[in-house]
Amino acid sequence: MELLLRPAIVEDFEFAFEAKRDAIGPHVTARRGWDEAFQLEHHQRRWREKPWQIIVFDQKTVGTVSVDVQPTHLQFGEFYILQNYRGQGLGTRVLAQVLQLADDHKLETRLEYLKWNPVASLYARHGFSIVGENEIHYFLARSPSEA
Repeated sequence: MELLLRPAIVEDFEFAFEAKRDAIGPHVTARRGWDEAFQLEHHQRRWREKPWQIIVFDQKTVGTVSVDVQPTHLQFGEFYILQNYRGQGLGTRVLAQVLQLADDHKLETRLEYLKWNPVASLYARHGFSIVGENEIHYFLARSPSEA
């Protein structure tokens, strides 16, 4: 089944917010409560700041990711897959595709995630190490593979 990343367009904004709510909403709600106005404002800011891609699987829109190639590193983020499509290896496939891009350009990959998000094992399996943290986020990095 085909998996592709396509550039997000303006019309994808609402889907991207829904994907975020679906993916991390339960984790945020359990810790701090979901403040819709705050989350929407934060999402709008991130939407303007980052290059977003839409994850398409078997011709269905299933998630989002931001892949920002900088001169010194690749910044990976806004990685949300809808609940109905989790647990099928899609996250692993998306991450592997992005890491191959970083390896091809010999770039370190950086990301951050909420401390209470259960995604840690995915990143550990792909060679990420924690390089910092704040009250709510872990910051991770992965060196480019020499293979």
